[in-house]
Amino acid sequence: MKNFSLIGAAGYIAPRHMKAIKETNNTIIAALDTFDSVGVIDSFFPQTAFFTEFERFDRHISKLQFDKNISLDYVSICTPNYLHDAHIRFGLRQNADVICEKPLVLNPWNIDELQKMENLTGKKVWNILQLRVHPSIIALKEKIENGPKDKVYDIDLTYLTSRGNWYYTSWKGDIAKSGGIATNIGVHFFDMLSWIFGDLKQNVVHVNSHDRAAGYLEFNQARVRWFLSINAETLPEEIIAKGQTTYRSITIEGEELEFSGGFTDLHTTSYQEIISGNGYGLESPRQAIEIVHHIRHAKAIGAKGDFHPFVKLPLLKHPFSK
Repeated sequence: MKNFSLIGAAGYIAPRHMKAIKETNNTIIAALDTFDSVGVIDSFFPQTAFFTEFERFDRHISKLQFDKNISLDYVSICTPNYLHDAHIRFGLRQNADVICEKPLVLNPWNIDELQKMENLTGKKVWNILQLRVHPSIIALKEKIENGPKDKVYDIDLTYLTSRGNWYYTSWKGDIAKSGGIATNIGVHFFDMLSWIFGDLKQNVVHVNSHDRAAGYLEFNQARVRWFLSINAETLPEEIIAKGQTTYRSITIEGEELEFSGGFTDLHTTSYQEIISGNGYGLESPRQAIEIVHHIRHAKAIGAKGDFHPFVKLPLLKHPFSK
């Protein structure tokens, strides 16, 4: 049985990590979050020592190590995006491997610095890249690998996931903390595309605002028009008519990729792979991090060139603007 600590225990994604740790027959010995709405822990590890102050959390781990000879094997990180780098460093300093939610970090150079810490400590940083273990995505990768090597596929990626005004008040609405729309809700798609279709050749940004982002990516084997949004007004009418608030679509050569199911156990599968030494390390998400970093800083050119049809949707004011 491996000993875990969990940083960011009150976060939206934390229960999936708790479930994965439980289902891989391991335990959480200490958890941290500045918020104390963590009753979900009772469903998994009711005996976990929980802290709302980093200093007391750090002290507890130190006492376990030196007073009881109990060491951490892994530190799992579910905190806001801008804290990932610092919390990864903390985990490595505890002489533990680290498992971090996406995005691993906000900037490509953060990866370089963390690699230095890996080399110094001899420990590993692992990234949760759940689409890489999704059966439909694995099947697609195999299909592309077994297909013509010189074929370039035309792809449209659309992901609309409605968020209310709370989003803009939270850290997610602060681009310095979340990295913006493309980073927060798109980085796992960009990683999946990189994993399957190869090196990036071109990255054009058509729209990048508080509630949406869109652009064109060209990989060795794919031309991708993409559109991401958190505004319900960008949803297709047929989706609104069904009472749905989320729309996800990937078409490859006009054919819809079906991957709506199969998400339930992806974190558990990821943990199984990591614990067995077959997970995705620091270098794996580099191209995706480079993609979203460029999107964050590039000038949007509008509806020019090869753009996603939704780019022409009217732009809307920030809900807090006068």
